[in-house]
Amino acid sequence: MSKTGTAEAPQQQQATTGAGSLEIRDSRTGTSYTVPIMESAVEGDKAVRGMDLRQIKADPAEFGLMSYDPAFMNTASCKSAITFIDGDKGILRYRGYPIEQLAEGATFLEVAWLLRHGELPDQKQYDQWVRDITYHTYVHENMRKFLEGFRYDAHPMSMLCSTVAAMSSFYPEAKNIQDPEQRNISIIRLLAKLPTLAAFAYRHVKGLPFIYPDNDLSYVENFLSMVARMSESKYEANPVFTRALEILFILHADHEQNCSTNAVRAVGSSHVDPFSAVAAGIAALYGPLHGGANEAVLHMINEIGHPKNIPAFIEGVKTGKGQRLMGFGHRVYKSYDPRAKIVKQLADDVFKQVGMDKDLEIALELERIALSDDYFVSRKLYPNVDFYTGLIYRSMAFPTSFFTVLFAVARTAGWLAQWEEMLLDKEQKIARPRQIYVGPGERPYRSTLSDKKPHATKDSIRR
Repeated sequence: MSKTGTAEAPQQQQATTGAGSLEIRDSRTGTSYTVPIMESAVEGDKAVRGMDLRQIKADPAEFGLMSYDPAFMNTASCKSAITFIDGDKGILRYRGYPIEQLAEGATFLEVAWLLRHGELPDQKQYDQWVRDITYHTYVHENMRKFLEGFRYDAHPMSMLCSTVAAMSSFYPEAKNIQDPEQRNISIIRLLAKLPTLAAFAYRHVKGLPFIYPDNDLSYVENFLSMVARMSESKYEANPVFTRALEILFILHADHEQNCSTNAVRAVGSSHVDPFSAVAAGIAALYGPLHGGANEAVLHMINEIGHPKNIPAFIEGVKTGKGQRLMGFGHRVYKSYDPRAKIVKQLADDVFKQVGMDKDLEIALELERIALSDDYFVSRKLYPNVDFYTGLIYRSMAFPTSFFTVLFAVARTAGWLAQWEEMLLDKEQKIARPRQIYVGPGERPYRSTLSDKKPHATKDSIRR
């Protein structure tokens, strides 16, 4: 922290260096172009700037050549120093630190500091960071009224997305994003209040009274208290559950330029306040192709129903008869997801507390068969972090609809680090992708309506 108490941007290493050039010859004109190749100074990623393609034209009046890349399969939208992933080797690092080491020894708030500042905090920085977040865990009482307006069966992700967006109206000064002090307090407020809002959403769905934060507890213990506390005067969390949730929060804290992080950066590039940008990330995470993957694992296990049905299910997956093997494989990781190894051990610890049940038997047998079947091994369909995460959450008595909320609480740390990095990157502008137009050419307007004057009826007037 600086003397004024605001966050200082981490010192970045040289992000890219020259790595030769690409010679492109346009067969339409015979013209050759030299396009510089950029290379990461740390891990050797290589890229060419998309804008360098604009110079390639068959006619000077043309717009210039664009690259067409649906879903950003091979497009780098930014330079980032936060998270490194090597999918082929199964590597995940936060600011250079292996995820395995952080999960074993760090706290979630320590990781949240690291993601934002680039270095681990010293004791003084960490103590102040924890105090600041603990101080801001309460939410305005009007937020309770806002939450009470939702139906009893509203999805908790809908409630979380709405309440986070609504917080921008409680803190209008948060729109001053170029002010380091305002950025700092907004980041602290979001990290502090997300668990409170998430717990309130949980209690609303359950029809239980809201439990206020207990600032004598740690970050994770406080969250569990707000979720599970009933009539006891002081909530004491199961230490195995507390550590499990702490590790899961660390594993989910950031994951490079995924769908929700891209949403936070894209919306944040308009220079909106961080509450609105994070709400956009929550909305993206809500989708079943992103944050809902661990829910899908439980649905699959319920569909299998019994360990004896696994061979038939596996055969259905291999023959393409409608079954899908959820929780295996990953768009980024082409070998074993490094987070899955950690979660597997975590699951063993949790299941020792709650005991073995039918669903866990199915999961273990499914993993054993899939890892010994050449069909899945040759396709590198290894268990990913979602495979056991849902089972752990269910063992801790969280409802399936709440799994993605837990994901969002953790990922807020990464979203905010990515948002601030985007904001401080002088190369970044408001996100505005190009398109390839495939509609009709110019054509004259001729009305196809016989009567364009709407007639108001007495019934429509009454309405």
